Amino acid sequence: MSEFFRNFARQFSLNFIEGDRWKIILNGLLVTLQITFFAVIIGIVLGFAVGLVRASNERAGKLRFLSGICRVYVTVIRGTPVMVQLLIIYFVVFMSVPVDKRLAAILAFGINSGAYVSEIFRSGILSVDIGQTEAGRSLGLTGAQTMRRIVLPQAVKNALPALGNEFISLLKETSVVGYIGLVDLTKSYAIIQSRTFSAFFPLMAIALIYLLLVLGLTKLLGLLERRLRASDKH
Repeated sequence: MSEFFRNFARQFSLNFIEGDRWKIILNGLLVTLQITFFAVIIGIVLGFAVGLVRASNERAGKLRFLSGICRVYVTVIRGTPVMVQLLIIYFVVFMSVPVDKRLAAILAFGINSGAYVSEIFRSGILSVDIGQTEAGRSLGLTGAQTMRRIVLPQAVKNALPALGNEFISLLKETSVVGYIGLVDLTKSYAIIQSRTFSAFFPLMAIALIYLLLVLGLTKLLGLLERRLRASDKH
């Protein structure tokens, strides 16, 4: 048993302590979090706009042309792998334009997330009974006021669990950014492994970090859901 612990300590030191290799993982983690954070913002803004347009068309027959464009966007993005979209944006769209790799990754994942978020928002809006919209209009509210004050608060609450799952999926999907040369959390494993010829320790460390991130996000989303349910009771 003592020999096991000595080997464990030796391998731990080799993979993380010597050469400050833990900094490689830390820097990779920061890249992953940056891409995820800004992609989530783009996904929310884009997804909300697209979802609102499509829901307005389905519920009131408005914005048909824009809704058609949005439908094509959602179909194309949801029907192709995110890795292919990342490669297209970096190697095709920005082929002749020098662009930071992080920006390309943020745009790729933001656009991808927007398609899924739009469907979540659309479903959330359509889940609100149309009678509440009619009640708002009967009280003298405009269509925009009814949407903002009555429909959207309920739609967001209904969509929150699915939104949380989408953001967690997005965090894990960013692991493919190594294909455009970015050193994220996953890619940091390859760098350490190439120097230590050890796969177990860096892989287990990265898997553990992803697990902790997902558990943390799940916990925060659970707290937010409970707060929203509590506010409904008051």
